[in-house]
Amino acid sequence: MRRILIAICSLFAFINLQGQTTVNPLLSEDVEAQKKWVDSVYSSLTLKEKVGQLYMVQVMSNQDAATKNKIVKLIQDHKIGGIIYSNGGPVKQAKLNNELQSMSKIPMLIGMDAEWGLSMRLDSTYAFPWNMTLGAIKNNDLIERTGKHIGEHCKRLGVHFNFAPVVDINTNPENPIIGNRSFGESRDNVTEKALAFMAGMQGAGVLANAKHFPGHGDTDQDSHKTLPTISFDAKRIDSVELYPYKKLIRKGLSSAMVAHLNVPSLESKSGYPSSLSKNIVSNILKDSLGFQGLIFTDALTMKGAADFDLIGEIDVAAFKAGNDVMLMSEDVEVGILKIIRAYNDGEISETRLEHSVKKILQAKYKLGLHNYEPIELSNLKEDLNRIEDDILYEELIENAITVLKNESNLLPLRRLETKKIAYVQLGDDSGSAYLNELKKYTKVHHVKATKLDELISKLKAYNTVVIGLHRSNENPWKSYKFTNKELVWLQEIARTHNVVLDVFVRPYTLIDLKTIENIESIVVSYQNSEIAQRKSAQILFGALEVKGVLPVSSGDFFKVGDGIKINAIKRLGYSRPERVGMSSMKLEKVDSVAQYAVDAQMTPGIQLLIARKGKVIYNKNFGKHTYNGKTKVGYDNIYDVASLTKILATLPLLMELVEQGIVSLDSKLSEILPEYKGSNKEDITIKKMLSHYARLRPWEPFYYHTLDSITKKPSDVYYRKTKTEKFNIEVTKNLYLRSDYQDSIQKIIKESELLDRLRYRYSDFPYYILKKFIESHYDKGLDNLVQEHFYQSLGANNTLYNPYYKISNKKIVPTEIDDYYRHQKVHGFVHDMGAAMQNGVGGHAGVFSNANDVAKIMQMFLQKGFYGGKRYLKPETIDKFNTCYFCEKDNRRGVGFDKPQLDEEGPTCGCVSMTSFGHSGFTGTYAWADPEEELVYIFLANRTYPKAGKNLLLRENIRTEIQRFIYEAIEN
Repeated sequence: MRRILIAICSLFAFINLQGQTTVNPLLSEDVEAQKKWVDSVYSSLTLKEKVGQLYMVQVMSNQDAATKNKIVKLIQDHKIGGIIYSNGGPVKQAKLNNELQSMSKIPMLIGMDAEWGLSMRLDSTYAFPWNMTLGAIKNNDLIERTGKHIGEHCKRLGVHFNFAPVVDINTNPENPIIGNRSFGESRDNVTEKALAFMAGMQGAGVLANAKHFPGHGDTDQDSHKTLPTISFDAKRIDSVELYPYKKLIRKGLSSAMVAHLNVPSLESKSGYPSSLSKNIVSNILKDSLGFQGLIFTDALTMKGAADFDLIGEIDVAAFKAGNDVMLMSEDVEVGILKIIRAYNDGEISETRLEHSVKKILQAKYKLGLHNYEPIELSNLKEDLNRIEDDILYEELIENAITVLKNESNLLPLRRLETKKIAYVQLGDDSGSAYLNELKKYTKVHHVKATKLDELISKLKAYNTVVIGLHRSNENPWKSYKFTNKELVWLQEIARTHNVVLDVFVRPYTLIDLKTIENIESIVVSYQNSEIAQRKSAQILFGALEVKGVLPVSSGDFFKVGDGIKINAIKRLGYSRPERVGMSSMKLEKVDSVAQYAVDAQMTPGIQLLIARKGKVIYNKNFGKHTYNGKTKVGYDNIYDVASLTKILATLPLLMELVEQGIVSLDSKLSEILPEYKGSNKEDITIKKMLSHYARLRPWEPFYYHTLDSITKKPSDVYYRKTKTEKFNIEVTKNLYLRSDYQDSIQKIIKESELLDRLRYRYSDFPYYILKKFIESHYDKGLDNLVQEHFYQSLGANNTLYNPYYKISNKKIVPTEIDDYYRHQKVHGFVHDMGAAMQNGVGGHAGVFSNANDVAKIMQMFLQKGFYGGKRYLKPETIDKFNTCYFCEKDNRRGVGFDKPQLDEEGPTCGCVSMTSFGHSGFTGTYAWADPEEELVYIFLANRTYPKAGKNLLLRENIRTEIQRFIYEAIEN
């Protein structure tokens, strides 16, 4: 034995010099006042009270009355020094804590296990990501912020010690108790993360605790159930397991927790727990490492210690070993009596007792317990669940998600027009947040089957399969492995499809993969929280950059530090207002105005979206499809966007032709459509026409000419109730217009009189004209062209003409009960009569969409023609169309785009930049983009239902008032 101790002491001797340079982390800034208070309190205590200070007992705020009475007795009769809170709720705990503290002669130290936040023990509190997730993050400033946030939560709840961070280096994938609680297997990464976490938490005024000394990371047993053995030699332990402690101690670590481990290389007694070993606690931790902070035992009720000796004797042994605080003793009363007996028998000196008690009192003074104040109960839950916590969680997950394989650069998913994507869910937990987020980017189908052959058959219709492994995120110990069945299904799917495997569990799950040859992309998302699911989906589509690296090795294929960096491709992401310099609280005014519009029956329902700096930060629905109906507005419901069609369909197709040199803004009508030669419109240019500065009449009620002069209903001359060769233009259900009437529309426009004088006058005519030109040029319909050129690759799968036969009517919002033309509910067919008379496909109207899709198109414009890794239009083309050419003529319009008012009245709140652009639609729709604020605002409504009548949205400036509140919510 003597030889072993000599070897150990020699090994750690060099650390001693470093140890002597460490400072006492328990000293406060006013050292003299602290010493005076500590000495005064200590001298006032009886022996029993001094020993009582060594004990921290477990309390649960949801405990029964009998258990509470036992705790009260320990406080009043035995003057225990502290409490470690466990299960319960924050308000109950705060009330209980105030009550118990009021009974204590000396305010008690309050501790908790809050490794990933208070939710480790309490309901209704915040859960940050596990340490394993944090270990994947390169930016340690984020880890420091995490420590700070958790520290702030602890402090708000009156918790003084957080038993965190875990600094165990998890080199054993089969470790049953550490695993996700570790920052990883790299001692340097674990140390860096622990230092950052400690700095943040202690900076918030809560003392940190490094655990589990001397290192619980390479065990395959749980010390709660048995005494695990660490079989490494002393040299290995010094260079790896103790490394984080050395660094943290030098940076002011406040406390450490000693584990119940069998470490033969550091303790010569066979099977002797490290928590009871004087060599490990005193000689190594205190002397060699120079640690002067508080030393806690791990819970003495754990089998790793409790099975070793008689009740109370364990407490004595732990104290003799050098521990300051006996955590969760099996029997506090017996333990106190036995320590007093050992003291009286001379086994424990007054110096030894004074050393620990005064350290405890020093900690109490440093934490302000010499001027104790009870916990403030008001707004407690709100203070423990803040917006800034969600923001940090988002950032952490965004920085953690790791791509380990990306064959042929499958990720991010591009060329969406070529992708037929299926989602297959594995695991036993929900993946709904993931699937819903995937669907925001393109069409994704959830494919399910009970048998493998059935699943493979269903997947034949798809060329890309996203497989998500979803297991419980309830705690870090939950199951994380594939089942054997899932492994077989994964490999079979991968044999015939491009596969993205995304695992929402710890990386060790990949150990069970026998081959990864047929799996194109592998993503580790670490946790199955809703935020992790949403962020991972965003990463798959390139809305976010991939930054994470693997914190542990995982099988034969992946090593610690692996991770492929992938740049974002400028697709819209989804986040919170504060991430882009806006205020959630101020945006509540937007809620109020939108709800007011619905309640005042200005429109049955609304879809409202706000995006800034490339992130959708507000996307809400209000009301229902109809006033008397039951169908609430949903995110995937589509609206008739009316005149937004002009900038969502016709304009981008025209921009392409300008870029190709087919036309220019100065092209005349007679040049693009020869039939206009000799007409009164032959010299009108595209620029003037789309700037609404060409003397064109605003509108023509083409439908009116087709009504019976007596009945005012569709005339039999022009309409049939069944489709025939001559009557094949479907204007609504069971009503077909004469095939040749489209020529009549064009003839009426061409032959129409011009207005008397040149001035700004809004007109739909240019878009009838341009529709004919564009369709003639391509020999293809406008509806197909805009799908092929824009919508499909943008992932705007909810944007289309004529949805009636393509989408369930349950998802289409009706626009009017028509009693003047079609005499039926307009539902799934375009509301605009002129567009309806063109088979639902107008250059000026006819597009249906949802707010999310409209935002994609507006964001593409905002990003100067670039979106999702694809250049749709050149920046100079966007600028050319987003220019007011006739402002000096009191005409605010750009080419196709509406622009801010030049005077007081106009289409905006008057608070937007002059470079902003957009459009509005008759049905109540509105889309606006502001390059200077990088802002997109979408408002979709069906204010025309059940009757178009008065436009109350416009009269009460609902859309522009909302716009004003949006700009007021911008803080930076």
